[in-house]
Amino acid sequence: MKIGLIGFGKTGKAVANVILQNKDFCLEWVLRRSSLLESRSVPEFLGIESNEPGLIYSTSKIKISDLLDKYPVDFIIDFSSETGIYTYGEIAGKRHIKIISAVSHYGDAEKELLKKLSEKTVVFWSPNITLGVNYLLFAAKFLKKIAPWVDIQIIEEHFKEKKGVSGTAIKIAEALDLEKSDINSVRAGGIVGKHEVIFGFPFQTVRLIHESISREAFGNGVLFVAENIANKKNGLYNFEDILLPYFASE
Repeated sequence: MKIGLIGFGKTGKAVANVILQNKDFCLEWVLRRSSLLESRSVPEFLGIESNEPGLIYSTSKIKISDLLDKYPVDFIIDFSSETGIYTYGEIAGKRHIKIISAVSHYGDAEKELLKKLSEKTVVFWSPNITLGVNYLLFAAKFLKKIAPWVDIQIIEEHFKEKKGVSGTAIKIAEALDLEKSDINSVRAGGIVGKHEVIFGFPFQTVRLIHESISREAFGNGVLFVAENIANKKNGLYNFEDILLPYFASE
């Protein structure tokens, strides 16, 4: 399956690394705003032996339509920014290219655009696309269902430069009917990402913790999603849609 990657920051590079080492997927190209690495080969840049094209392009140098004409793809994976969807969304919908977005935050306008695009193609969005953190979310919801009266606090820890509250933490809070004020944020050093949900019972405490050791975890999550939405019908999907069938009793 052919992939086009939007965004080539720290996480984008880690995701590209994982894609290049998976024989079932081919990284056709990377598209980013900066022209700094224009026309460089991703395998060469990352020091990986690969026959995949994986060239880096800049939005300032090429139109997405021309790029797709030259290198058509089955999936567009977005690790850019809130506004990145406007770069490729409409043409992906028209060409029925599946969209996997791992952007942390979207405004109301962008969320509406995702819904609109899902009428034309398969669209998947998750603020945190690691498999582990989404399993944590499942477990937290089940425990809250068992003990709806329990005290709950969320702690999210990330690298010092990360701005705003973690989109994953907000998603966890929404799933557990908590307020944003129940989220405690820590910014220190180079923490990749850690989320902890604390359940305070009268005589015991349950802690659910997920920690991303390396950004490559996002790459594994992306490929897991791609495999599971490859044959889906048009629509807007999230991790719950993918994981629920695995929990179904046989």
